[in-house]
Parts: sequence; C-alpha cells; structure tokens
Amino acid sequence: MVPPDEHEHENDPGDLLSTLEVIEAQPLATRADAYDALHDTLARRLEAAPGAAAS
Repeated sequence: MVPPDEHEHENDPGDLLSTLEVIEAQPLATRADAYDALHDTLARRLEAAPGAAAS
C-alpha cells in the first residue's frame, strides 16, 4: 500500500488525482486500506483548516 503523503503539495489538486491513480493501480485487495488512509488524511486536513466548525 502506498500511503498518501499529506505534507507534499498539500494544495495541489493534481496531487490528489495522482494519489487516486496510484491507489487505483493497486490490486483490489489493497485498495480499501489505501482509500481508508486517504480518507483519514483528508479528514484531518479538513478539521485543521482555518474556520473549521467545532463540534
């Protein structure tokens, strides 16, 4: 599994597309873990964004 690099090119939408392409190129059995890691990374970034709503 290739974990997404959450620090490199943080605001580059092309980087997200590249990450998705890497995930899609992996065997089906490993994609769920890769998507889970990507989800966690994106959720942390969203929660840390300025103006994020406090729960």
